[in-house]
Amino acid sequence: MSFQQLWQLRARFALSLSEMYGTEVPAYNTLVDVSTEVNRDFLKAEGADAERLGSIERVTAERHGAIRVGSPEEMSQVARVFAAFGMYPVGFYDLRDAAKSSVPVVSTAFRPIDKEELAKNPFRVFTSMLAADDPRFFDADLQKRLREFINNRTLFPQELLELADKAAANKGLEDAEADRLLEMATASFELSDDPVDYAWYKELEAISAVAADIGGVTSTHINHLTPRVLDIDDLYRRMEERGITMIDEVQGPPAWEGPDVLLRQTSFRALDEKRVFRFEDGTVGPGELRVRFGEVEQRGIALTPKGRDLYDKMVVETDYRLSSGQGSVRTEVAQQVWAENLPRTEKELALAGLGFFTYTVNQQALANAGETYSGRRLTLAELIEAEVVTAHPIVYEDFLPRSAAGIFQSNLTDKGSRDDAQQGTDYDITVMSEIVGREVADPYALYEVQQNESIALVEKQLGATITPLETRNAALT
Repeated sequence: MSFQQLWQLRARFALSLSEMYGTEVPAYNTLVDVSTEVNRDFLKAEGADAERLGSIERVTAERHGAIRVGSPEEMSQVARVFAAFGMYPVGFYDLRDAAKSSVPVVSTAFRPIDKEELAKNPFRVFTSMLAADDPRFFDADLQKRLREFINNRTLFPQELLELADKAAANKGLEDAEADRLLEMATASFELSDDPVDYAWYKELEAISAVAADIGGVTSTHINHLTPRVLDIDDLYRRMEERGITMIDEVQGPPAWEGPDVLLRQTSFRALDEKRVFRFEDGTVGPGELRVRFGEVEQRGIALTPKGRDLYDKMVVETDYRLSSGQGSVRTEVAQQVWAENLPRTEKELALAGLGFFTYTVNQQALANAGETYSGRRLTLAELIEAEVVTAHPIVYEDFLPRSAAGIFQSNLTDKGSRDDAQQGTDYDITVMSEIVGREVADPYALYEVQQNESIALVEKQLGATITPLETRNAALT
């Protein structure tokens, strides 16, 4: 009998969910096939540059999933399940005000946080919790009935939770228990064949299709499973050529001539799926729901707080130009805004303090410089300019609220309803930490640790003290 470490359990979990979801949603298999083709062709065309943000093996194997739960208790339980796979909460996302449609959820993402663990298997799950106590969406009576419905269901059996706690505590499991953990965890995210209460589901759907998908059924399930692709625009074209209807546009940054930053996402539209309903007269019969879709992503460079501030301002500027008639196609307007404000090379992005990078000493350049840096106080910028230090981009491992909400919105048939005269319930990263039972990590802090560790190593190699780049505040031209 052998011992399976957390990363091995995580890799098996990602594969198990992928196989299960491919059976439930066959179009997902097409998406994976096309993603693999795109990555293969991109690597052939671009060579080594194609792997600047991760090896082709990692990129091709990479997935992120998305699930939804209904209460703080369910969120704390799912945190225990994911801890068994070395996946921890990172980032807080409030989707309630990120879309025009009614999306009453707050979210975090469970993923590895150590760079070595990410390199072994970066599986992550974007996990949303219904804000069932937000009066903008649910009045007092509906809040009460939602709580009762959610509290009367069990998403994760006690045996699974206990085995997950054991795996987390021991950093892995022996074979037999590992197999049982994978079996139960995968089953917890399968689409249930329990009859759906038609009247209850429709009552929630009138407010939000997302709320109905969470609080109108007796289980949770994978909403989408997302492969990573190196050229999302090429994938979009190839999927359309295969007759698969995609959402109207790619979410996130536009395609442009400079470095890829943050995250670009798109999906095929939600499909009609057969479900069984229980009607008000007590009869049971067939029906259809459209809640699950096929998402794909292209990851870019992680931005610093300064870079993210600039990104947010560019999004606002793009919205302004569109609303004031300075263009009609979002991607074209965004490309112009990006070209006016973002550096066109990784080196310039690093020098401006806009992106996170790790740094290494260029030994050949150091030898050619013929200088001794020992005992000197230097700036990182002058070392980069002199090419004594080389910047290597850190891949963005997280998510964008507006993009996530945009994907949700693009797959909804109705905008739902909300009462903005009411005061919304407060949620933030501190509240989410209390809910999941451990500190939700700040993504910026994780990237900064990687960057600072590399700078410390450069200092040691050069025997110098290095002043880092400024990574906060940005102005829009």
